[in-house]
Amino acid sequence: MYLYLKAIHIIFIVTWFAGLFYFPRLLIYNTEAGERSPEARTVLREQFTVMMKRLWYGITWPSAIITLIMGLLVLFKGPWADVLFNEAGRWLLIKLVFVVLLYAYHLSLHVLFVQQVKGIFNYSSQQLRMWNEVATVILVAVVLLATVKTSISWVYGVLSIVGLILVLMIAIRLYKKLRDKKPRQDRNG
Repeated sequence: MYLYLKAIHIIFIVTWFAGLFYFPRLLIYNTEAGERSPEARTVLREQFTVMMKRLWYGITWPSAIITLIMGLLVLFKGPWADVLFNEAGRWLLIKLVFVVLLYAYHLSLHVLFVQQVKGIFNYSSQQLRMWNEVATVILVAVVLLATVKTSISWVYGVLSIVGLILVLMIAIRLYKKLRDKKPRQDRNG
């Protein structure tokens, strides 16, 4: 039974991350729709709102909830609860901290979603692109911890995550520069 619970947990982690990776893109596109003509902006924002609602409430939220339920079942039905606060379970404790951060990120996306549905756009598409990478950073940390099953040296772990963040930020800025060089009709057509 434990292995089936673990399999279900992993399946819903994958679907949750699919939502977490794609949903911010819709927030970005919805923000960028503000640069269009009033007619196009209205049509695009209506369509993006429908897409966001379907993805958010149909896939992302249910997957986050099922991931949490299955994760707790795996934690308490398996050997993990017994080792959580021991030396051998330190990796799991650190992983759970990242999981809490991931749920905080999820909730932050919900706040952005609610704001955009109300027509409130507090962040540029560039800022949202950077925020979009938070899930990637957390995924890398969680997968490394769950695979290696050591708390890894804090120095190497922090340096690796900082390095990943720097690479992602450079890539986002390069993309923005390339995008800004293209004429408007090429980007939209």
